[in-house]
Amino acid sequence: MVGIIACGAYVPLHRLGRQEMGQAWGIPAVPGERSVANADEDSLTMAVTASLECLVGQDPTSIDAVYFATTTSPYAEKQCASIIASALDLRKDVFTADFTDSLRSATAAMRAARDAIESGSARSVLVAAADCRPAEPETMWEQLLGDGAGAVLLAKDGGATIRAAKSVSNEMLGQWRRSGDRYVRAFEPKLETEYAYVRSVAQAGKLALQEAGVEPKDLAKAVISAGDPRSHQTAARALGVEMPQLQDTLFLMLGGLGTAQVPIMLTSVLEMAKAGDKILVVNHGDGADALVLEVAQPLTPPPGKRTVQQYMMTKKALPNYDAYVAFRHLMDRERFVPKTSPVTYWRDAKLELALYGARCRKCGIVQYPPPRVCGECYAKDDLETVKLGRKGSVFTFTLDHLVGGGYMNVPVPRLVIDLEGGGRIFLEMTDGDPKDVKIGMPVELTFRCLHEGTAFHNYYWKCQPVRVGA
Repeated sequence: MVGIIACGAYVPLHRLGRQEMGQAWGIPAVPGERSVANADEDSLTMAVTASLECLVGQDPTSIDAVYFATTTSPYAEKQCASIIASALDLRKDVFTADFTDSLRSATAAMRAARDAIESGSARSVLVAAADCRPAEPETMWEQLLGDGAGAVLLAKDGGATIRAAKSVSNEMLGQWRRSGDRYVRAFEPKLETEYAYVRSVAQAGKLALQEAGVEPKDLAKAVISAGDPRSHQTAARALGVEMPQLQDTLFLMLGGLGTAQVPIMLTSVLEMAKAGDKILVVNHGDGADALVLEVAQPLTPPPGKRTVQQYMMTKKALPNYDAYVAFRHLMDRERFVPKTSPVTYWRDAKLELALYGARCRKCGIVQYPPPRVCGECYAKDDLETVKLGRKGSVFTFTLDHLVGGGYMNVPVPRLVIDLEGGGRIFLEMTDGDPKDVKIGMPVELTFRCLHEGTAFHNYYWKCQPVRVGA
């Protein structure tokens, strides 16, 4: 049977208390806080990080397909799964596809992955889901939404096998964004919750349980998506699921995570699951998808992989609402746009996205970017391609106040890093305090959006202080 053999998640470092958001506009505040992606993060960069967590201990050369699920693709017309595959350094003959425009895109991609593996067209499929949904200022949506990513790797045998999969379709307006809309809109929530959400979730869940021959009382956990902190409890009661069986939606700590909500919740469950556990997964959005999983082999996190709990515990509070405004680029102002070349971006994709350097065959030194002449022993055209490490330590650094033609009160750290496994690279630091930077400090690489020169997203690697749990 097809099942999930690995999973991973990513939660941005930054959080904003909902009380801060309420005070900024003089409106009531929902309890808790929400996760906030940095200004250089989007759904694609978060999906890459979640995928890297998912693939710890896995053989990336065995992956035959990559599916990317999101409602907030960085491109309206360009596939993002191919960029993810390049950043993960997967095979060139990997099949890629984007699943978009629905909050249940992640489970739609999981069902498509299951079908592909069962049909024999793929051995294993990576499904990555991420969202960074825009919310209109001075509305409750700012407090309700959150940012994050999750990923699952599906293959035959082992892991958490999929015993049943069912779907129902239900056309009610619910939540939406038209092609020209910047912010999420919504229908009357009480009516949508009762007549679309609860009914669809209950119907799809019951069909899946019936197909799998599983009673609600036999479930170890029920993973049910929800756009608020309470409605999933109503849906659970309609399914006959008790509250102790219901998995936390993480709403109070992270917010509504869109397409990433179910993969992150499911990852949290699978990291703790025991052999024999049965798990119901129901994802709502213009209907509902339901899966019944049975854990044949526990997915114990391998060394080097961060768990959802570790991501939740390593966080940094934004000082105020103004910082959120800056992260979201909500203030219209003239910005410096660097010059760039699509031809150069294409030519150097292996160097910049998959991050390859070169090792001299004579002296063994690793260099980046790859030269023709070794900088150590001066051997010419005698280098071999080598994949660079993703961790290192600070060799030296500078704190630049002059960025993009303007002066910044808070400087941007630019670091020269000695990488594990050899090589030295010059990168900008993100998600860190400039005052904490020092020589010898351990750092790790993170995939980010560098800038949008020539009106396209220029993705590259930055570095950040090591988050606890690596």
